[in-house]
Amino acid sequence: MTVLLPERAASQIGLAGSDRPGDPPVLYLLHGLSDDDTTWSRRTSIERYVAPLGLAVVMPQAARSFYTDEAHGNRYWTFLSEELPSVCHSFFRLSRRREDTFVAGLSMGGYGALKWALREPGRFAAAASLSGAVDIAARGEHPHRPLDPAVWHTVFGDRTVRGSDDDLLVLLDRAGRAGVDLPALWLGCGTGDFLHEDNVRFVEALRRAGVPATVDLGPGGHDWAYWDRAVQDVLAWLPLRPPGG
Repeated sequence: MTVLLPERAASQIGLAGSDRPGDPPVLYLLHGLSDDDTTWSRRTSIERYVAPLGLAVVMPQAARSFYTDEAHGNRYWTFLSEELPSVCHSFFRLSRRREDTFVAGLSMGGYGALKWALREPGRFAAAASLSGAVDIAARGEHPHRPLDPAVWHTVFGDRTVRGSDDDLLVLLDRAGRAGVDLPALWLGCGTGDFLHEDNVRFVEALRRAGVPATVDLGPGGHDWAYWDRAVQDVLAWLPLRPPGG
């Protein structure tokens, strides 16, 4: 994992850092299918964006797992949901309060962020998906741009994803019917993105389930130009306590 911790930065020219009393809030920020834990730091200015917020950022490595306990590989869902928070809290001074805990991700990581938030809503105050693979079952069956069959086989094997706990639409419908207190949700995807139609359908599912969300389906592609802009919008949207509060 790559971790950014808040610090006062008076000695760092050109960077306005901020600390806060008590344990800082934390954002788990998830990478996409072709990336790793370093990609947000290499391809955006995430360190500079969070410096004045007093916000810790944890960016885990999850390979091409879709943040799932793979059928033929590693237990990345267990790593994400159990091991990672435990290790982070043992290494670093981080808030354990729900109101200080957030998750976001892009593409495969958007799927992972929403899956984590919908499966464990009591953990997070807010969750955001940037160009998320929000209908993974449809992506596996897509006639023109399906998920790589080798990746699908490694992650899901022969099991049926549609209707399972790996299906975000099922998790959303279940939460809506049960009246679960979900985190605040942010959903963004560019109109030029091949996942745009999937995200439009997910927004419709949110409305059917009666789940409020902040939605941005404006211009953009499946690229870092979009994600660099969108992550700044997400950071501005997060319900963070003021650094001095």
